[in-house]
Amino acid sequence: MQANDSADLTRVGPGTAMGQFMRQYWMPALMSSEVKADGDPVRLMLLGEKLVAFRDSSGRVGIMDHRCPHRCASLFIGRNEEGGIRCVYHGWKFDVEGRCVDMPSVPARLDFKEKVHAKAYKTHERNGLIWVYMGDRAVPPPLPAIEAAMIPGAEIWCLQRSCNWLQALEGDIDTSHVGFLHVGSLEPDDLEENHPMRPTVLNRAPEYEVSNADWGTMYGAFRPNDDGQMSWRVAHFMFPFWTQTPNNKFATRAIARAWVPIDDEHSMLFDITGGVDGGNPAYNSKRKTGEPLFEPFRYAPNTTDWYGRWRSADDISNDWAIDRESQRNGTQYTGIPNITMQDQAVTESMGPITDHAFEHLAPTDQMIARTRRRLLLAARAFRDKGVLPPGVDDPDVFFRARAGSFLHDPGQPLEQAYQEQLAKAVRWPAAEREEPALSR
Repeated sequence: MQANDSADLTRVGPGTAMGQFMRQYWMPALMSSEVKADGDPVRLMLLGEKLVAFRDSSGRVGIMDHRCPHRCASLFIGRNEEGGIRCVYHGWKFDVEGRCVDMPSVPARLDFKEKVHAKAYKTHERNGLIWVYMGDRAVPPPLPAIEAAMIPGAEIWCLQRSCNWLQALEGDIDTSHVGFLHVGSLEPDDLEENHPMRPTVLNRAPEYEVSNADWGTMYGAFRPNDDGQMSWRVAHFMFPFWTQTPNNKFATRAIARAWVPIDDEHSMLFDITGGVDGGNPAYNSKRKTGEPLFEPFRYAPNTTDWYGRWRSADDISNDWAIDRESQRNGTQYTGIPNITMQDQAVTESMGPITDHAFEHLAPTDQMIARTRRRLLLAARAFRDKGVLPPGVDDPDVFFRARAGSFLHDPGQPLEQAYQEQLAKAVRWPAAEREEPALSR
């Protein structure tokens, strides 16, 4: 990959090709539970911008530049009170729309609060997530119709990763790693015959069909199952930083994972899933004996610094809890006991931003290559020609994406198999696909 291609893909700050591209979309910013009415402000970094989030007395959420527009003191140390956040330096107060509503340190005859605005972004709250629009449209686009995010009561968890957003995301669209990183020590007889990961253990070198889609890119990894059917693992990349992974059962569970850039070298995962089955088998799988395949995940305590939210207790400082004896005796192929940490370890081990010039991509990496090209072309088309990013004003395209594993007639190609399975799947109605009620 050319150096300028790598830079355009990975850099997300203001004025960068990818950063401006991403700012055209609504993005998950934080979980609803992270801000309380009149509670403590939260430091929040998104796309390299240092922000502060708070919930006012009436429950509305504000997300704005952390600097007070008076003398640039941080509003993080401000007072969240009576419908706004007040800077403790001179008492200036701002509502969730960034309007200055009080200027008590200035004599009344010299007051000019109506001329002062903090840099604030539009927000919307839905099903446990707070979304933010960081673009420059006066009227923002509609929220994306991502199925998992529209399921009331969907399970949501977050995790910070200490690496660039793209290399974190690419782990989700690289299915050939599953047969090694996650289940490399298993034999087919270790799993029940209907276990969704069993076909992967039977054949660790799948073939692929990869194609562009209105929402981004999609792939189907296929391999013969031992019952004569074809095993498919179908997954998607969705603009600008979403994935749908194939570990869940296609017919009964919807999943979406946002890899939101904190800055160039840190990203935040929002994992959203809902369904009518027993849960995501990637997290709750068991051997035939009933023994769990993976140990539970552990969080470090949150702190209030810029990188203090949703961190793992295991990281590079303890080699992601690797147990070399477990690695040697076959308990875990990696020696790392938790499936999420297995992914975390390999992507963080690449460094803060992967040196793409050092890579040698294989035929099994064609989904990664296709997605990079799709992203690069779309971001540059927006930067150079003003071409509207895909799906921004047509949010329903995202609703047509569904991921998961299934068994199917071995004589059918991906598109036919996908459409037939989609027609039989449990889908959640897009009841929330209205224009968002904005906080400003």
